[in-house]
Amino acid sequence: MHTITDLSLVTGPVPPMVTVLGILALLWLIFSRSRRHVLISIPVCIVAAIAITLVLYWLIEKVWHPFPDPIARPVYVWIGLGILGVLLGVSRVFAATRIDGRVLTVVSVLLVVVSSAAHVNLQFQSYPTLGTALGLSDAEKVSLADLDDGKDGAVPVSQWKAPADMPSAGKVSTVTIAGTVSGFSARDAEIYLPPAYFTNPRPELPVLVLLAGQPGAPEDWLQGGRLVQTMDAYAAAHSGLAPVVVVADGTGSELANPLCVDSQLGNVATYLSHDVPDWVRGNLQVDPDPRKWAIGGLSYGGTCAFQMATNFPAVYPTFLDLSGQIEPTLGDRKQTVDAAFGGNEAAFVAVNPQDLLREKKFPDSAGVFVVGKQDNDYRPGLQTLYEAAKAAGMDVQYAEVDGGHSFQVWSAGLASQLGWLGTRLGLPG
Repeated sequence: MHTITDLSLVTGPVPPMVTVLGILALLWLIFSRSRRHVLISIPVCIVAAIAITLVLYWLIEKVWHPFPDPIARPVYVWIGLGILGVLLGVSRVFAATRIDGRVLTVVSVLLVVVSSAAHVNLQFQSYPTLGTALGLSDAEKVSLADLDDGKDGAVPVSQWKAPADMPSAGKVSTVTIAGTVSGFSARDAEIYLPPAYFTNPRPELPVLVLLAGQPGAPEDWLQGGRLVQTMDAYAAAHSGLAPVVVVADGTGSELANPLCVDSQLGNVATYLSHDVPDWVRGNLQVDPDPRKWAIGGLSYGGTCAFQMATNFPAVYPTFLDLSGQIEPTLGDRKQTVDAAFGGNEAAFVAVNPQDLLREKKFPDSAGVFVVGKQDNDYRPGLQTLYEAAKAAGMDVQYAEVDGGHSFQVWSAGLASQLGWLGTRLGLPG
């Protein structure tokens, strides 16, 4: 049953409706009988909005560098329009002589800001529904401490039969996975447990470790990534069976970029190759065989997943790289080597996937590279990695889906590859 929280913010009537309301609100803020507003306030506000937006662009892209790749120009345009709406609103509120005019001005400012935010969201599709934008989730939460201890043990998937009282949907648990070996300070992980996990005995399910992008957080996969909906759909078509998904933290904070290596920026490689697998095997009833384990991720997480697959193929012989970069980067090679490797180029080369593919063979590894058809920044690099991986003996595939560098691609990419992934990890087709 659909509710208002299921209302799509990226398709259907909402985006054009919000756009129209934003335009009407901006027109209200611009047009006035006041000669002073038309001749002075409007030009000043426009110039100020442009100046503030340019300064913001300069600080982010030229000074701060919080992201390895530049933000798309349309994002700054929409931010600038939002700023313009606020400035025009301030001018009109002070000029208004009646309370109803001030109220209408405030409402207009809110509509312009909401419209601008909606168009920024369309670029990334981080919040596909009203519910995700409000921080709501349809997924049922469960505490691992409250789960049955599985006293009857676990059986191989081939010997397991779905009981009549098995739940129809999976559940999500938020857990802390400490950096016991690595010392890495990670945020809480999100774990998806499929319906089959809530049976006794449990089947020995495979494991998929997923990583978010940068900026990002593990819960991004539950929101824009539509992880629960995708996994529940797969489980419904496979008698309740699906991989246990561990959405681990690969950055440590929203804006951090530790490059998924062990360095002065944080020992992420050890965290993902030791701490996370050790915790999962010690706290969940899953298939311990590494051949039944995969790692995947989006953007930074895709880059990281392929780093794990090439640096630790015995831990993660299967990977899913969704719109990853051609190599881990903080902007350019020199900046990356200086910040994370103390200027030691050889240390970078020793862990860089593209260099490892030239030096080694990976006959037991398999994976899929997925990228958006309109993602002109990441698509060429992913095509290069695909060819290099194939030449290094990996069983790899390359796929393109509609969209750019956004959750439209990443959610669809995961859904489209789950069939292949399940078969690879030993689940029945």
